[in-house]
Amino acid sequence: MTLTDPGNIFPAVTDLKASLLRIMDHKDHWAWPIFGGPTASLDQLKLHFQQEYDVYVRDFPVLLSRIHSRCPVAEVRRDLAENLYEEETGGLSGTGPHPDLFLYMMQGLGFDRREFRSVELLPESQAYRDWLDEATTKLPWVVGAAVVTIFVEGSVHDRREISQPVRTPTPEQAERDLIRDNPLVRYHGLDPRYLKLKRAHARVEEGHRRSAWRIVVDHARAEGEKMLCVEAMERSLELWLAYRDGVARAAGIERQTRRTPRRLGRSS
Repeated sequence: MTLTDPGNIFPAVTDLKASLLRIMDHKDHWAWPIFGGPTASLDQLKLHFQQEYDVYVRDFPVLLSRIHSRCPVAEVRRDLAENLYEEETGGLSGTGPHPDLFLYMMQGLGFDRREFRSVELLPESQAYRDWLDEATTKLPWVVGAAVVTIFVEGSVHDRREISQPVRTPTPEQAERDLIRDNPLVRYHGLDPRYLKLKRAHARVEEGHRRSAWRIVVDHARAEGEKMLCVEAMERSLELWLAYRDGVARAAGIERQTRRTPRRLGRSS
């Protein structure tokens, strides 16, 4: 049985949100502290950011638009359209197109925008990108939405972020937090004015995270759809971890102890 062929028999997923959250709890990688720490070189960061840009940052609006165009539910399309509008224009956050804001941040690190054209993807990066294309074109729209809006846009912090009360810091507080917590500013001297993408995320991301979870949990109703969401998210995690392993290896970063891969349990 493949992800594109649901079949007729599925184990029951009694709590889809809990199952997906348990997968997101594992969206963490051993090399993150290095890429986000003081020892990473600019060459290592450039490799990391080039792969991120070509795998999904540049084309994230395209991935999102595929889900929007295939969704039959008007209220969901409106939520997706809002997210797409922000990604393409920055109109909600008052900034700009998010892929352009990413390149602006790269410019602040001293990287030429031309270095992000025609990036050669690592094999693991290509495999992850191929999966994102498959998930957004061949799987049911709600499964693609889980992959794109929950997994790709989300992080290991999703459990905390979607459960805590809505926080509305003052602009001054938000700016202080942004500068204090950003490793590119702290360790690599990035001028905070180049953090327009991070400011955009800070202004709209909380609403988008909650909307993403609501869309998937509310509209994956049949057992087949629920199980496909779980399977697709597990596949996303597997390929994402391999992708991050490939980037770390290409950057010359070695792990001291090898993690033994394990299959996530069929939590319900």
